[in-house]
Amino acid sequence: MSHEPFRGIFPVLLTPISDDGDVLNDELASQVEFCVTAGAHGLVFPVLGSEFQFLTDVERQRGMETVVRAAAGRLPVVGGVAAPSRQVAVQCAHAAADAGVDAIIALPPYISAGTADEIRLYYEAVAAAAGRPMFIQHTHGGMSASFLQDLLRDIDNVRYLKEEMQPSAHQISAVLAGGAPWAGVFGGGHGRWMMSEMQRGAHGFMPATEAVDIHVQVWDAWQAGDEAKARQIYGQLLPLINLILCMGLPVCKTLLMRRGVFSSANMRTPGTPPLDAGDERELDAIIEGLRPLFRV
Repeated sequence: MSHEPFRGIFPVLLTPISDDGDVLNDELASQVEFCVTAGAHGLVFPVLGSEFQFLTDVERQRGMETVVRAAAGRLPVVGGVAAPSRQVAVQCAHAAADAGVDAIIALPPYISAGTADEIRLYYEAVAAAAGRPMFIQHTHGGMSASFLQDLLRDIDNVRYLKEEMQPSAHQISAVLAGGAPWAGVFGGGHGRWMMSEMQRGAHGFMPATEAVDIHVQVWDAWQAGDEAKARQIYGQLLPLINLILCMGLPVCKTLLMRRGVFSSANMRTPGTPPLDAGDERELDAIIEGLRPLFRV
């Protein structure tokens, strides 16, 4: 089934972790069902919000297979294949294709920054290995708007961009102004610039999953031409976005616990501080304000 062109809210699935530190694939599948019920338009796994860099190769592969199987063709699945080098990313791309993903997404080499030529070779090799539509994920310096446009024009299968280089709304304007025929440019960053990015022509967004039903409502209102409603809903969402930007993924996992999707907020990322009692009280208040918007 072809889901292209990709549009709308493609939430990044978080990785549920047991008290023993193992990946809970049954809860990963439950998270897929949660997103389907919430009205998501696609799914993404594993990327930064999934703590991909702390997963084993087997966990990444099994996780993608779990997501594809749980989605069962109802939503497109974008598989994360980022790696420190071209050679490793190519292996990840083959694994993602074997898992049956509909598209792939990759940061450039993320430990040691590559030269422009190295980044181009990286994306050429990864796109060829996967043999399906590819998102470039842009989170830090080293890739100008013109360089991104060149990658789109020159590399088969590179068709989409997830733009998170700050200020991301300005970046979206720049890459769309270059005349390159993007199939889609998506925003990220937990949707913190969502309204401005939609005004500038963004085709979709990749937030985390904890409030995907609310992100969908913002998107739907905007697409229906009701900017006032979109802004009103988005205004209710902003306190949650602010807490996530302050305290990170533990906020997302805790809210997924509160919504009955996860059994814990355990992190795989070493050294991540848990929410303290004050953070929990703040999240309680935020949830109370958002409860009327929950669909699941």
